[in-house]
This record gives sequence, structure tokens and C-alpha cells, in this order.
Amino acid sequence: MKLKSVYILLLMLSFGFAKAQVSFVAKVSKSSLGINERLRVDFEMNKDGDNFSPPNFEGFKVVGGPNQSISNSYINGKRSYSKTYSYFLSPKAQGKFTIKQGTIEIGGEIYKTLPINVVVTAAVSKPKNGNNADYVASENVHLVAEISNAKPYLNEAITIVYKLYVSNNVSITSSWREIDSPKYADFWSQIIESKGKSQIYEGTYQGKPYRYVILKRMVLYPQKTGKLIIEPLTLDVPIDVQGNTRDVFGRRRMTRVNKTISAGARTIAVKPLPEQGRPDDFTGAVGEFQFNVFTNKNSLNADESLELKTKITGSGNLKLFDLPSLNLPSSLEVYEPVTENKVKTNSKGMNGFVGESYTVIPQYKGVYPIRPIAFSYFDLKTESYKTISSEEIIINVENGPMPNQTSSNEGITNTSKEVVLSNDQFKYIKLDADLQPTNQLAFFKSTLFWWLTGAPFLLIPLFIIGGNRRRKHLSDVDGKRLRKATKLAKKYLSEAKKNIGKQEAFYEALERALHNYLKAKLDIVTSDFSKEKIATLLSKRSVEEDVVTVFIGLLKSCEFARYTPTSDVTINQDYKKAISVISSIDKQMN
Repeated sequence: MKLKSVYILLLMLSFGFAKAQVSFVAKVSKSSLGINERLRVDFEMNKDGDNFSPPNFEGFKVVGGPNQSISNSYINGKRSYSKTYSYFLSPKAQGKFTIKQGTIEIGGEIYKTLPINVVVTAAVSKPKNGNNADYVASENVHLVAEISNAKPYLNEAITIVYKLYVSNNVSITSSWREIDSPKYADFWSQIIESKGKSQIYEGTYQGKPYRYVILKRMVLYPQKTGKLIIEPLTLDVPIDVQGNTRDVFGRRRMTRVNKTISAGARTIAVKPLPEQGRPDDFTGAVGEFQFNVFTNKNSLNADESLELKTKITGSGNLKLFDLPSLNLPSSLEVYEPVTENKVKTNSKGMNGFVGESYTVIPQYKGVYPIRPIAFSYFDLKTESYKTISSEEIIINVENGPMPNQTSSNEGITNTSKEVVLSNDQFKYIKLDADLQPTNQLAFFKSTLFWWLTGAPFLLIPLFIIGGNRRRKHLSDVDGKRLRKATKLAKKYLSEAKKNIGKQEAFYEALERALHNYLKAKLDIVTSDFSKEKIATLLSKRSVEEDVVTVFIGLLKSCEFARYTPTSDVTINQDYKKAISVISSIDKQMN
């Protein structure tokens, strides 16, 4: 009994010792700083963990991070491991603030850091010493975000250009590192790829000569009105500054300083489109467009096909509005349209064309007019709405049945007439058959006879089993709804499936499919699309929170994928995830 007690005690002590080996702490670069300075916070652990959750950094704005670093080394046969999550913070106001607890899961246990108090004072004066490398570096390198229009209309294209200015007093010989990327949550965005290597330009900054490089060009289409915030681009830049010492040849030695520089957050005040004069058929088109409707033939026969196309050409938000729908006579059978587009995005926005191609098959002979189709858009030059109507098209069906056509034999009367037989009326009938006996076995009571006779009785159980399965299949309401929802999801995602392997085209088609699905289910227009409103509307329609989260995550993936490389595996996963989430929404929505 004593031995058992000792064993249990040793076991408990070993577990306690193992737990005591885990270390998870928070460290700050300084406990007191000026409001114009930056604070670095490191969360360090000596064992790998999962589900790291940082505090909300109340009183601070995150301008960089999280950056993750791992150190793994062996000294005298002992393994030393360290993992760190780093954040760069900018204080919002003066006062005393607390960096609250961060949490991590290690070995199935939750560990927390201790709170840290930080004092933010008034702005501190930075040393204006020309011999101080930090001061020289901060005064000679600047990151700027230039915006083409800070007060655009809803769905009007704006361009943001990030420029890194470097004076002739310093140099950058190593690559910089992007700490924090801008978020464009309320914009449709696309990066403008630069051709070749980054070119160095000559320019001025605050009236002084500088060199600069263009880091990134983005085209944005605001999808929401009001004041929208573009988060800053933050870089860690290694800057070479001339030191005070010289080498054996009398040249000044260079000192490398790593500086964190930011372009600063930018505010865009988006104006709503005017209500006055808005046409009823307006679907959100903003720009300058031309609209045409045409067919490949005007004369044909019934059951032949013709191709009818609608085409919108110009510059504007070509991918962000619905094309006008057709209203054809019922005698013309119309198939689902095939989308056609050729849209390029440059620094001024989207330009090219979008359209739909319909296959039309007339059923009857006749003349069928296709009435003019209207397309409305908001013209940015005149700041007014314009409506374009196509010309009327006449379809002439030359040959084919007439509508409600009666039988050609109707109205013919039968009259009886005496039939006169001739002597050679049946002379073609051979009276002498000249039949020969055969030695074939009788079919009656043969093996084949019994098989054919018994086969129906053998099939009766199979019919019963099949009937039961069919009734069970039809009575499975949830399964039927799921199959119907999956079929609907694949219909909306058919274009995205065609573009698997082409990242940009796939995510554009995926985003358009998700938007079109929501417009069909929730009856909202493009200008109302925001992730918060989508989440609210789906929740009100009894869609589970996990499903809503996945749907919003897909929309974010579509936005990030325009300027972030994505693997084919991720594209396939996003496609399958889209089918699943649309099926789930369609099944759960009231």
C-alpha cells in the first residue's frame, strides 16, 4: 500500500514538473514611451502551441504584425526551442494602459501571459543629431500613399499608388520586408502588375530632390458609401547611413539601420449616387458605356437556331453590375445565356466589354419583333443617369407550322363506292406453298420456355425492393432539399468551375456567383453589398453562424486572391467550400 502511494506521488510530481517546464510570457520594448513613438510587444513560448489569441491592445493601434519567428537549436545535446509572435503598436492617446493577457494552447492546456502596464507620455523630441544614424534614416526615407480621388462616387474607380522616397544622403541595398498589408474590406480591388523590375524615378518630396520607386498600384471600386478607411502599408526597411568612421582608403563606413515606416491610414469619403432621376432598371453601372443587341441572322425556318447577343462596351465597373434581361415572345424558345467578357484593368480602372449570348429557336412560322431593350448607367462626366435603348429586331420565320394549325385531313367527307374485282386481283398470291418439314426442337417446355416463364416471378422481389427504395428516396425531405440545393450551387458556380487553374478569372467568377446567389435569395442590389449586412441578413433568415462565417470568409478570399498568389489546391478547396456553403444556406434559409 505504501509503495502504491509513493508511486502515485512520484507520478503527480512528474506531471507537475512537466507543466512547470512550459513558459509563455509577454515582453515590451519599453514601459514608457511618447505618443509619437512605437511600442513592440513580443509573446514568447518555449514549446510549440496552437490557437494563439492576442489581447485587443486597447489604447493602441496595430501598425505591424503579427510577425512570427522560431528559434530551434541544440547545445550539448539539449534542444532549445523558442517561438515568438511580435506586434508593433502606435499609441492613440496619452495615459496609462494595460497590455492584457494573451493566451495559447500547449499540450492541451491553456496558458496566459501576465498583464503589462505601459505609460504613454506627451510627444518626445527625437534627437536631431546629424551624426545619429536613427535620426538620419528617419529623416531621409518616407513611404507615401497617393490617391487619385479622395471623394469618389459609389462604384467609381480610384487609384492608390504606394511610393517609397529615398534621399541622396542614404541608400537601400537590401530588400525591405512588408510588415502589414492594407485591407480593402469595403472595396472591389485589383492590383496593377508592373512589368519588369522596379524602376527608379527622380522626383521631389516636400520641395527637396528625392529618388523614389513605385511599390504597388491598386485600383479600387468602393462598394459602400460614407467614410471608408484604408489601412496603412507598413514596411521594415534596412537603410544604409554614412557613419563617422572611415576605412583605410578614407571612405566613410556605412551603418545599417532598420526602420519601420508606414504610409499612414487614408480616409475615402464615398458619395452615394443621386436618387433624383434614377431609372427603374438601373443595376449599378457607373462609367461611360455603349450598349448593343444584335443577331447572327434575321431569317430562318422553325426549329432552326439563331444567336442573339447583348454587349456593353466602355470603361467603368464592368464586372459589378447586372446585364439587362431579354423579354422575347413565348413562341421563341430561349436557352440559358453564355457570359462573354473581355475586361482589362489599368491605372484608370476597368475597360473592355461584357455581354451574354442567347440561343433562340422559333417554334412556328411568322414574324416576331424583339422590342428595344434599355440599359441605364450613371455617367461620371455629366454626373447624371443615361439610358441607352437598342433598336428593334425583326425575326422572320419563313417555313414551319402555324400556331394552332388544324389537321390537313379535317373537313374531308368519305363517300362509299362499289368495289369491282377483276379476275387477276389476287394473282400475286402463291397458291402452291411448297413447304418443307424442319427438325427444330419444340419451344414448348424447353429450357428457354421455363426461363422466360419464371423470370417475371423472379423479378417481383427486385421490383418490391426498388419500389421501397424509391419511396424512401422521395420521402427523404432533407436529402431532397440538399440535392436540390447542391444542384443550385453548381449552377451558380459553373463559370467558376470552368476557370479552375486560372486564379484571377476563378475568383472573379466565384465572387460574382456568390453575389448573384445572394441577390437572388435576399433581393438586394450590388450597392448594398457589405459583409456586415450580408451576415446580418443571413442570420435573420435562420442561417447558422458557422455557415455565415464560411460564406464571409469566401468573399474575403476572393478579395485577397486578386493580389496574393494562391495554389491550385486552395482554389479547388474554395470551389468545394462554395458548393457546400451555398447548399447549406439554401437548405437552412427560411
